Amino acid sequence: MVLDFSKIADKIPYILGGIIDTLQFTLLSAVVGIILGTILALIKISNNRPLKWLAIFYTSIFRGTPLILQLTLIYFSVPQLFNYPITPLMAGVIAFGLNSAAYTSETIRAGILAVDRGQREAALSLGIPYRKMMVDIIFPQALKNIMPAMVNEGINLLKDSALVSVIGVTEVLRRAGIVAAEKFLYFEPLLLAGAIYYVMVMTLTWAARNFERRLRRSD
Repeated sequence: MVLDFSKIADKIPYILGGIIDTLQFTLLSAVVGIILGTILALIKISNNRPLKWLAIFYTSIFRGTPLILQLTLIYFSVPQLFNYPITPLMAGVIAFGLNSAAYTSETIRAGILAVDRGQREAALSLGIPYRKMMVDIIFPQALKNIMPAMVNEGINLLKDSALVSVIGVTEVLRRAGIVAAEKFLYFEPLLLAGAIYYVMVMTLTWAARNFERRLRRSD
């Protein structure tokens, strides 16, 4: 077996250009997932039973069905149901953001409940408003507990971003496939795509470990 990357050398910048789409998609999906996941987590630990059951039902739907089904359903059904020409990137962000929120909500909920209940009771007894207590006391401690799980969710989002290639988003894998079909050479462009994903994941892991280390030092 002989690898010859010279045959795709002129297309390497094109494949690398997909990094921007991949990172943009991952970042937007993560923001949607964290915001919605936090809201769902707070609902799940609240005393509002109807909203609580609705949040649990939401989580079960997105955890119980394949992600690629959610992605294609949103991309193809929105134009049909609402007569709105949704873009592939928008469909991907919505699908991945909603899916990520289901998993993130459970992680955040567990992190909040892991904080000593006595701190919450002490804060309330001192007259600290609930919102201020959550932002200044509970969330900072919960963040330290859930950081590894949140990093894993970010890594999964980054890797799973390759799925949006099925609806036409020209991220790294999609561009590698285009080059492969054009050059009739598959191993080299796909190997390059794999190397790009690996470097991005390792960079994210390194940055997250440094951030987690700083959080530990602040104790």
